[in-house]
Amino acid sequence: MFYAILAYHVEQTIQSLTPQQDAALMHDLLEVNARLTREGKLGPAARLGATAEAVTLRGPGEGIVIDGPFAETKEQLLGLYVLDCATQEAAIAAARDLRRVNPTAVYEIRPIMLYLPGATFPVAKGSSRGDFKEAASG
Repeated sequence: MFYAILAYHVEQTIQSLTPQQDAALMHDLLEVNARLTREGKLGPAARLGATAEAVTLRGPGEGIVIDGPFAETKEQLLGLYVLDCATQEAAIAAARDLRRVNPTAVYEIRPIMLYLPGATFPVAKGSSRGDFKEAASG
């Protein structure tokens, strides 16, 4: 059985870390990732971009795009898609395609940094932490 582990945190706490503190945190997390990879348990993992960069698509028909990750409290996260899109507009278009077949869903669109076990990854550009160099995931 697969499990999604959704990491919730106070965003301001993470954004206030110095580059050295963030690197230390990522080092520790990647050590856990490496162990889980050796155990054959870890699939793709993602660090979501800042909520200030998020948009939500909701409403009837084509829906409207609202700034921010706004979901009603009666809604729960039931799944996710990871898409490789050149722009946020392209990601919104893809969400609209999903919405055409599932019109009652609310789709939050956020940039992510994807970590694949054993692969090298680029850290997302334009994040509140600035542009970073390539880092190894384990």
